[in-house]
Amino acid sequence: MDVPDVHYARAGGVAIAYQVVGEGDRDLVFAPTLCDLFTVWLNPSYFRSFLDRLAVELRLIVFNPRGTGLSDRPRNVTLEARMEDITAVMDATGSERATLFGVSSGASACSLFAATYPDRCDRLVVADLLPRSIRSASYPFGLDEEGWHDWVRDVREHWGEREFFESFARDREPDINEEEFEWFVWQQRLAVSPGAAADFARMSMEIDVTGVLESIRVSTLIIHRPGARDVAEYLTGRIRDTETLEAASSLYAPAIADAVVGFTRDMRGAPVPSSVLATVLFTDLVGSTERATELGDRAWRELLAEHHRLVRQELARYRGVEIDTAGDGFFCRFDGPARAIACAQAICESARTLELEIKAGIHIGECEVLGEKIAGLAVNVGSRISSLAAPGEVLVSQTVKDLVAGSGIDFEERGEHELKGVPGTWSLYAVAHA
Repeated sequence: MDVPDVHYARAGGVAIAYQVVGEGDRDLVFAPTLCDLFTVWLNPSYFRSFLDRLAVELRLIVFNPRGTGLSDRPRNVTLEARMEDITAVMDATGSERATLFGVSSGASACSLFAATYPDRCDRLVVADLLPRSIRSASYPFGLDEEGWHDWVRDVREHWGEREFFESFARDREPDINEEEFEWFVWQQRLAVSPGAAADFARMSMEIDVTGVLESIRVSTLIIHRPGARDVAEYLTGRIRDTETLEAASSLYAPAIADAVVGFTRDMRGAPVPSSVLATVLFTDLVGSTERATELGDRAWRELLAEHHRLVRQELARYRGVEIDTAGDGFFCRFDGPARAIACAQAICESARTLELEIKAGIHIGECEVLGEKIAGLAVNVGSRISSLAAPGEVLVSQTVKDLVAGSGIDFEERGEHELKGVPGTWSLYAVAHA
């Protein structure tokens, strides 16, 4: 049986299964939705022919995101973690810069990666991308919250049953024949167990990358089904440089593969954007003036030095970068919001061991890269959020909350706020548990 061999990359201790096919001079990293890397090659007229077509001209790197297929299945899976999967696979295959191609939730992870690491993403291809799952006033597509909860319940109770797969397989791939449907059923069963499928559906329900779209600066090909033209228009209105392609039948038709290959042909030498999506963390000591007066200059300097040492220790642990230190506060950058939250909580805990109190603010947004520094509106927003935090509190923006869906982090609403010097009103949330 001619199935490409599987290798494993490590992302924070999680094993990510991947395959490399083809010897082209351009890399395409493919993040499919639910599947496993064995059964994808067992249908020669459908999925395999699609992959083979891509690999004729490209070096195709296809992988199972964590929680699916042949990869490890940790309990909590986030888009941030799946972005780390892409980094791990690219590092393991020696791919410095590639086109990313994601389907469904894989498209969300690839979008986040493209905005965060434009130096490693030449171009972006997204298929079946739903930037937000639950319908809202600003996003009038998809299901309402009750409809999503019904879907999660159905997945938990009926995943693996042939009758359950019948409806949505025929809806997504109207031209699928009986042999292909049989393959689809076994592929889904092997991709995730019923419990894992319910966890996956729950994470999908919470996905919201609408705040990321305007930070994507690489050329993007949007592939959509005929019934999703309105969503495609929504995406083209927010991503700066886009092309759209409607899949007349299957997402894995030969015409789609040819279009993807053609889209990659002029990717080499694409300039790296000067802005990136970054998570900013601001911390500040509460009541530092009073404490300094109480202790005296020498004792305060020693205490502050120990606090700074502990903060830098946590930054190293959570892969944060210290951008600036002003007095008793820190300005730091992360490439993911969940790690920033964990780091902020650890900093708060370490400060308590010194009988100090910290407040922290976190935001994620597009930042201009200025050497080792970053600047822009997102930085100002993070600073303003920090100033509104209560002692011992980690306060975050709505965008941060949306992007850590699936992490197990709980939040408490802190209402709508106007931020000094920043237009509009902002929904803020306090971290309750991580």
